[in-house]
Amino acid sequence: MLKAIDDFLNKTTMYRLLIYYLGGLLAVAVVVGSFGDLGFGSMSLIASTAILLAACWTINRGFAYIFKTPVNHESSIITALILALIVTPRLGLYDVMFLLAASGLAMASKYILTIKNVHIFNPAAIAVVITALGPQQDASWWIGTGVMVPFVVAGGVMVVRKIRREHMVYSFIAVSFVTTAFLTWLNHGNVMTSIVQTALTSPVFFLAFVMLTEPLTSPSTKHKQVWYGVLVGLLVPPQVHLARFYTSPELALVIGNIFSAIISPRVRVLPVLVQKLRIAANSVDFVFRIDKQLAYRPGQYMEWTLPHSHIDNRGNRRYFTLASSPTEQTLRLGVKFYDPSSSYKHALIDMAQTTDIVATQVSGDFVLPRSSKTKLVFIAGGIGVTPFRSMVKYLLDSHEQRDVVMLYAANTTQDIAYKDIFDQAQQELGMATTYVVAELGATQSIQPNFRTGRVDVDAISALVPEYRGRTYYISGSHQMVVAVQAALAQLGVPKRHIKVDYFPGYM
Repeated sequence: MLKAIDDFLNKTTMYRLLIYYLGGLLAVAVVVGSFGDLGFGSMSLIASTAILLAACWTINRGFAYIFKTPVNHESSIITALILALIVTPRLGLYDVMFLLAASGLAMASKYILTIKNVHIFNPAAIAVVITALGPQQDASWWIGTGVMVPFVVAGGVMVVRKIRREHMVYSFIAVSFVTTAFLTWLNHGNVMTSIVQTALTSPVFFLAFVMLTEPLTSPSTKHKQVWYGVLVGLLVPPQVHLARFYTSPELALVIGNIFSAIISPRVRVLPVLVQKLRIAANSVDFVFRIDKQLAYRPGQYMEWTLPHSHIDNRGNRRYFTLASSPTEQTLRLGVKFYDPSSSYKHALIDMAQTTDIVATQVSGDFVLPRSSKTKLVFIAGGIGVTPFRSMVKYLLDSHEQRDVVMLYAANTTQDIAYKDIFDQAQQELGMATTYVVAELGATQSIQPNFRTGRVDVDAISALVPEYRGRTYYISGSHQMVVAVQAALAQLGVPKRHIKVDYFPGYM
């Protein structure tokens, strides 16, 4: 069952998954509303959702035209669906004006309230914060109704499984419940009743699964994400107040967004394509020039937005690990192409030097340990080798000696990428690299650094000296990563010594 779920999640972009999830919640609400259990009718919900979708789509397109930036329709759809789930659907003239105002403010925040052209606030949250200060109409967060909570949690767990930010989400949920219980006890209330009410009649879960996790407005590394979750969790209980002002879910999130912007600076660059190099069978190295030096650590990734026509259901955004090193003047992406490819990859392979592409959000914890004394093992599968190209190039350029063993798994020798870098590291740094190939040619079969088979228990125990005392970095397909993790567990390697390359699957 979990394998089927993971297969679905791995084939679905994060943005598309959110649209399915939010759309599913609205569909459930339409059914529930028809029985009168939500305090409003199904037709009101359908109509208000349609108004929000049309308004957000149109206004977003207008701002994109004015600011000459790529249009991302998925983003506007997600914002509209969130607003539909937190604003009570009413169809009076004043109510429709409120929906239009919220839509306009949400879309405007993405283009105006920015740092380095990257928005600071969750669009839906800042919109309802501003409307609450102005026309005194705020979000009801009706999605927190008890009958909707099971559906919110069921879908939300899949979202968290996709993005792998459990530490942030669950720290937020835990702190919000503990804070609620403490404040209730402080005011001599019934703690158990308060906790049950928070679980069944509050927007905590929706806020956690949908809005807290927005990549651009949350921190980029794990420990910062935990502190972010803790802060918002402290502020979200309804008993919390700042002077005479009581907080709300949206205000708590907006304050958290400000904290995130301070501790995790925003990045946005406009790379210019320099060249495309074929580095392996069906794999291409894209080399980009940037107008200023970009601060990042080897092994981190960025989100790349590529506007193109006839966008398919996978959208126009992808997360790619940077194959380049911070010591280089260019950015590199190693990309494998399949048949059939997505519209995004068709546009990528057809790129010219004049093609617009935007890179934002340097993120990721799949980086070298601070201590150079830590013994390492790099295990790569196919084009999953890109973060190791970044790390090894950095070690070469900085003349940094580390005890590294590398196992590079590929189907054939033609699938091996960046071999020149790894061979150079073997000569200059003493890095022990073995290419574990399913099908070896006659020439490679007699070379000492080639091996037939897979990266399994036998390969690791034979090729990695002191294998229990090393830290393992694994990057490759989901199936390959799971198989290697199982092999390491069988060998008695502690989980804390295993790092997996994972970005929020917004792929």
